[in-house]
Amino acid sequence: MSAPEVYSIAKTPVTCHAFNADRSQVAVSLNDNNVQIYSKQGKEWILSETLSEHDKLITSIDWAPNSNRIVTASQDRNAYVWSLSPDPLTGKLVWKPTLVLLRINRAATFVRWSPNEDKFAVASGARAIAICSFDAENNWWVARQLKKPIRSTVLSVDWHPNNVLLAAGSADMKARVFSAYIKDVDKRPSPTIWGEKLPFNTICGEYSSPAGGWVHAVGFSPSGDVLAFASHDSSISIVYPGGPMVYNIRISSLPYVTLTWTSEDALVAAGHDCQPVVFSGSEQGWALIGTLDDTTASSAKAPGARTGTVGRLNSTAFNTFRNADTRGHTGGDNASDTELLTVHQNTITSVRPYAYSGEGVMDRVSTTGVDGKLVIWDVNAVSALTGKMGGLRV
Repeated sequence: MSAPEVYSIAKTPVTCHAFNADRSQVAVSLNDNNVQIYSKQGKEWILSETLSEHDKLITSIDWAPNSNRIVTASQDRNAYVWSLSPDPLTGKLVWKPTLVLLRINRAATFVRWSPNEDKFAVASGARAIAICSFDAENNWWVARQLKKPIRSTVLSVDWHPNNVLLAAGSADMKARVFSAYIKDVDKRPSPTIWGEKLPFNTICGEYSSPAGGWVHAVGFSPSGDVLAFASHDSSISIVYPGGPMVYNIRISSLPYVTLTWTSEDALVAAGHDCQPVVFSGSEQGWALIGTLDDTTASSAKAPGARTGTVGRLNSTAFNTFRNADTRGHTGGDNASDTELLTVHQNTITSVRPYAYSGEGVMDRVSTTGVDGKLVIWDVNAVSALTGKMGGLRV
């Protein structure tokens, strides 16, 4: 089994991350208003550049692989597109920002480039999604807004492979599929399983979380024919619109806040339980397969730790916190008392694609977390752990 590559990027939380095309650089937000760009040097990531333009916390970053442009979204209600261009004085290539006219009055929460990299979508707390395209005549990025029927903060978005459809997860407990067709930018889209006529802001699907939780993450399968979303009610939902059919998988652990598809029949989700887990299935049913985290290797580091539900404190730590809560005792000086049985020692904030073995099939994924770590996982490593967590099928 291939061990994950673990890098301690910072001692502060990593809010989000995005790699460049050849994975030689990674852009991260360390829970502040700057973009830190790290370059791979040997087996270490070295800080090479800091991009400063936002006034408040950067909530999301995406790096376009072909055009090599970075887009950032922030709580300051702004988004910037960063491009490499020569400095007029030194001639050195430097990152220069272009402000985007989002026209929102609340924080920008999430951003993703479209597959063709000619648009990007910015989710916001203004009950709207800004679909941004470049206006060559005025040399700036302009936005059209998807609004109806969103009733609360939009927490995540994901583009369909056709560059037109957009999935969105919201705090109004809904996952939706919209048409983000822009006449002067997009070619007329071919009919899909989601619909044929797709004018801007057409609702192609609307789905509720099983027990009324915020929808933290959404994602289209590689073909775009299946939608997955993760909710705060500790569930993963898989939508087959052609059926229509929805599989809801309820889990006993903490909620997931991020997900990515690894193939047409498998996805990786992660969040508050501090471990990336794999779900797999088809139209006949879906199941929780296992974890990418080697729990036996992790637990060996903690003396006296018991092998149990991953992402939980070991028994000694549990007793320590219980005593602190019920009796006010704070005893216990063993450092392992508060060590989780996972590689990540706190919430995983973002899981992203890292390497592909073929079209639509992923070999590795990357995760960042509140513990300041960047971890690269072998997706195929889950096969050795099949059944260890106990399958949950619907």
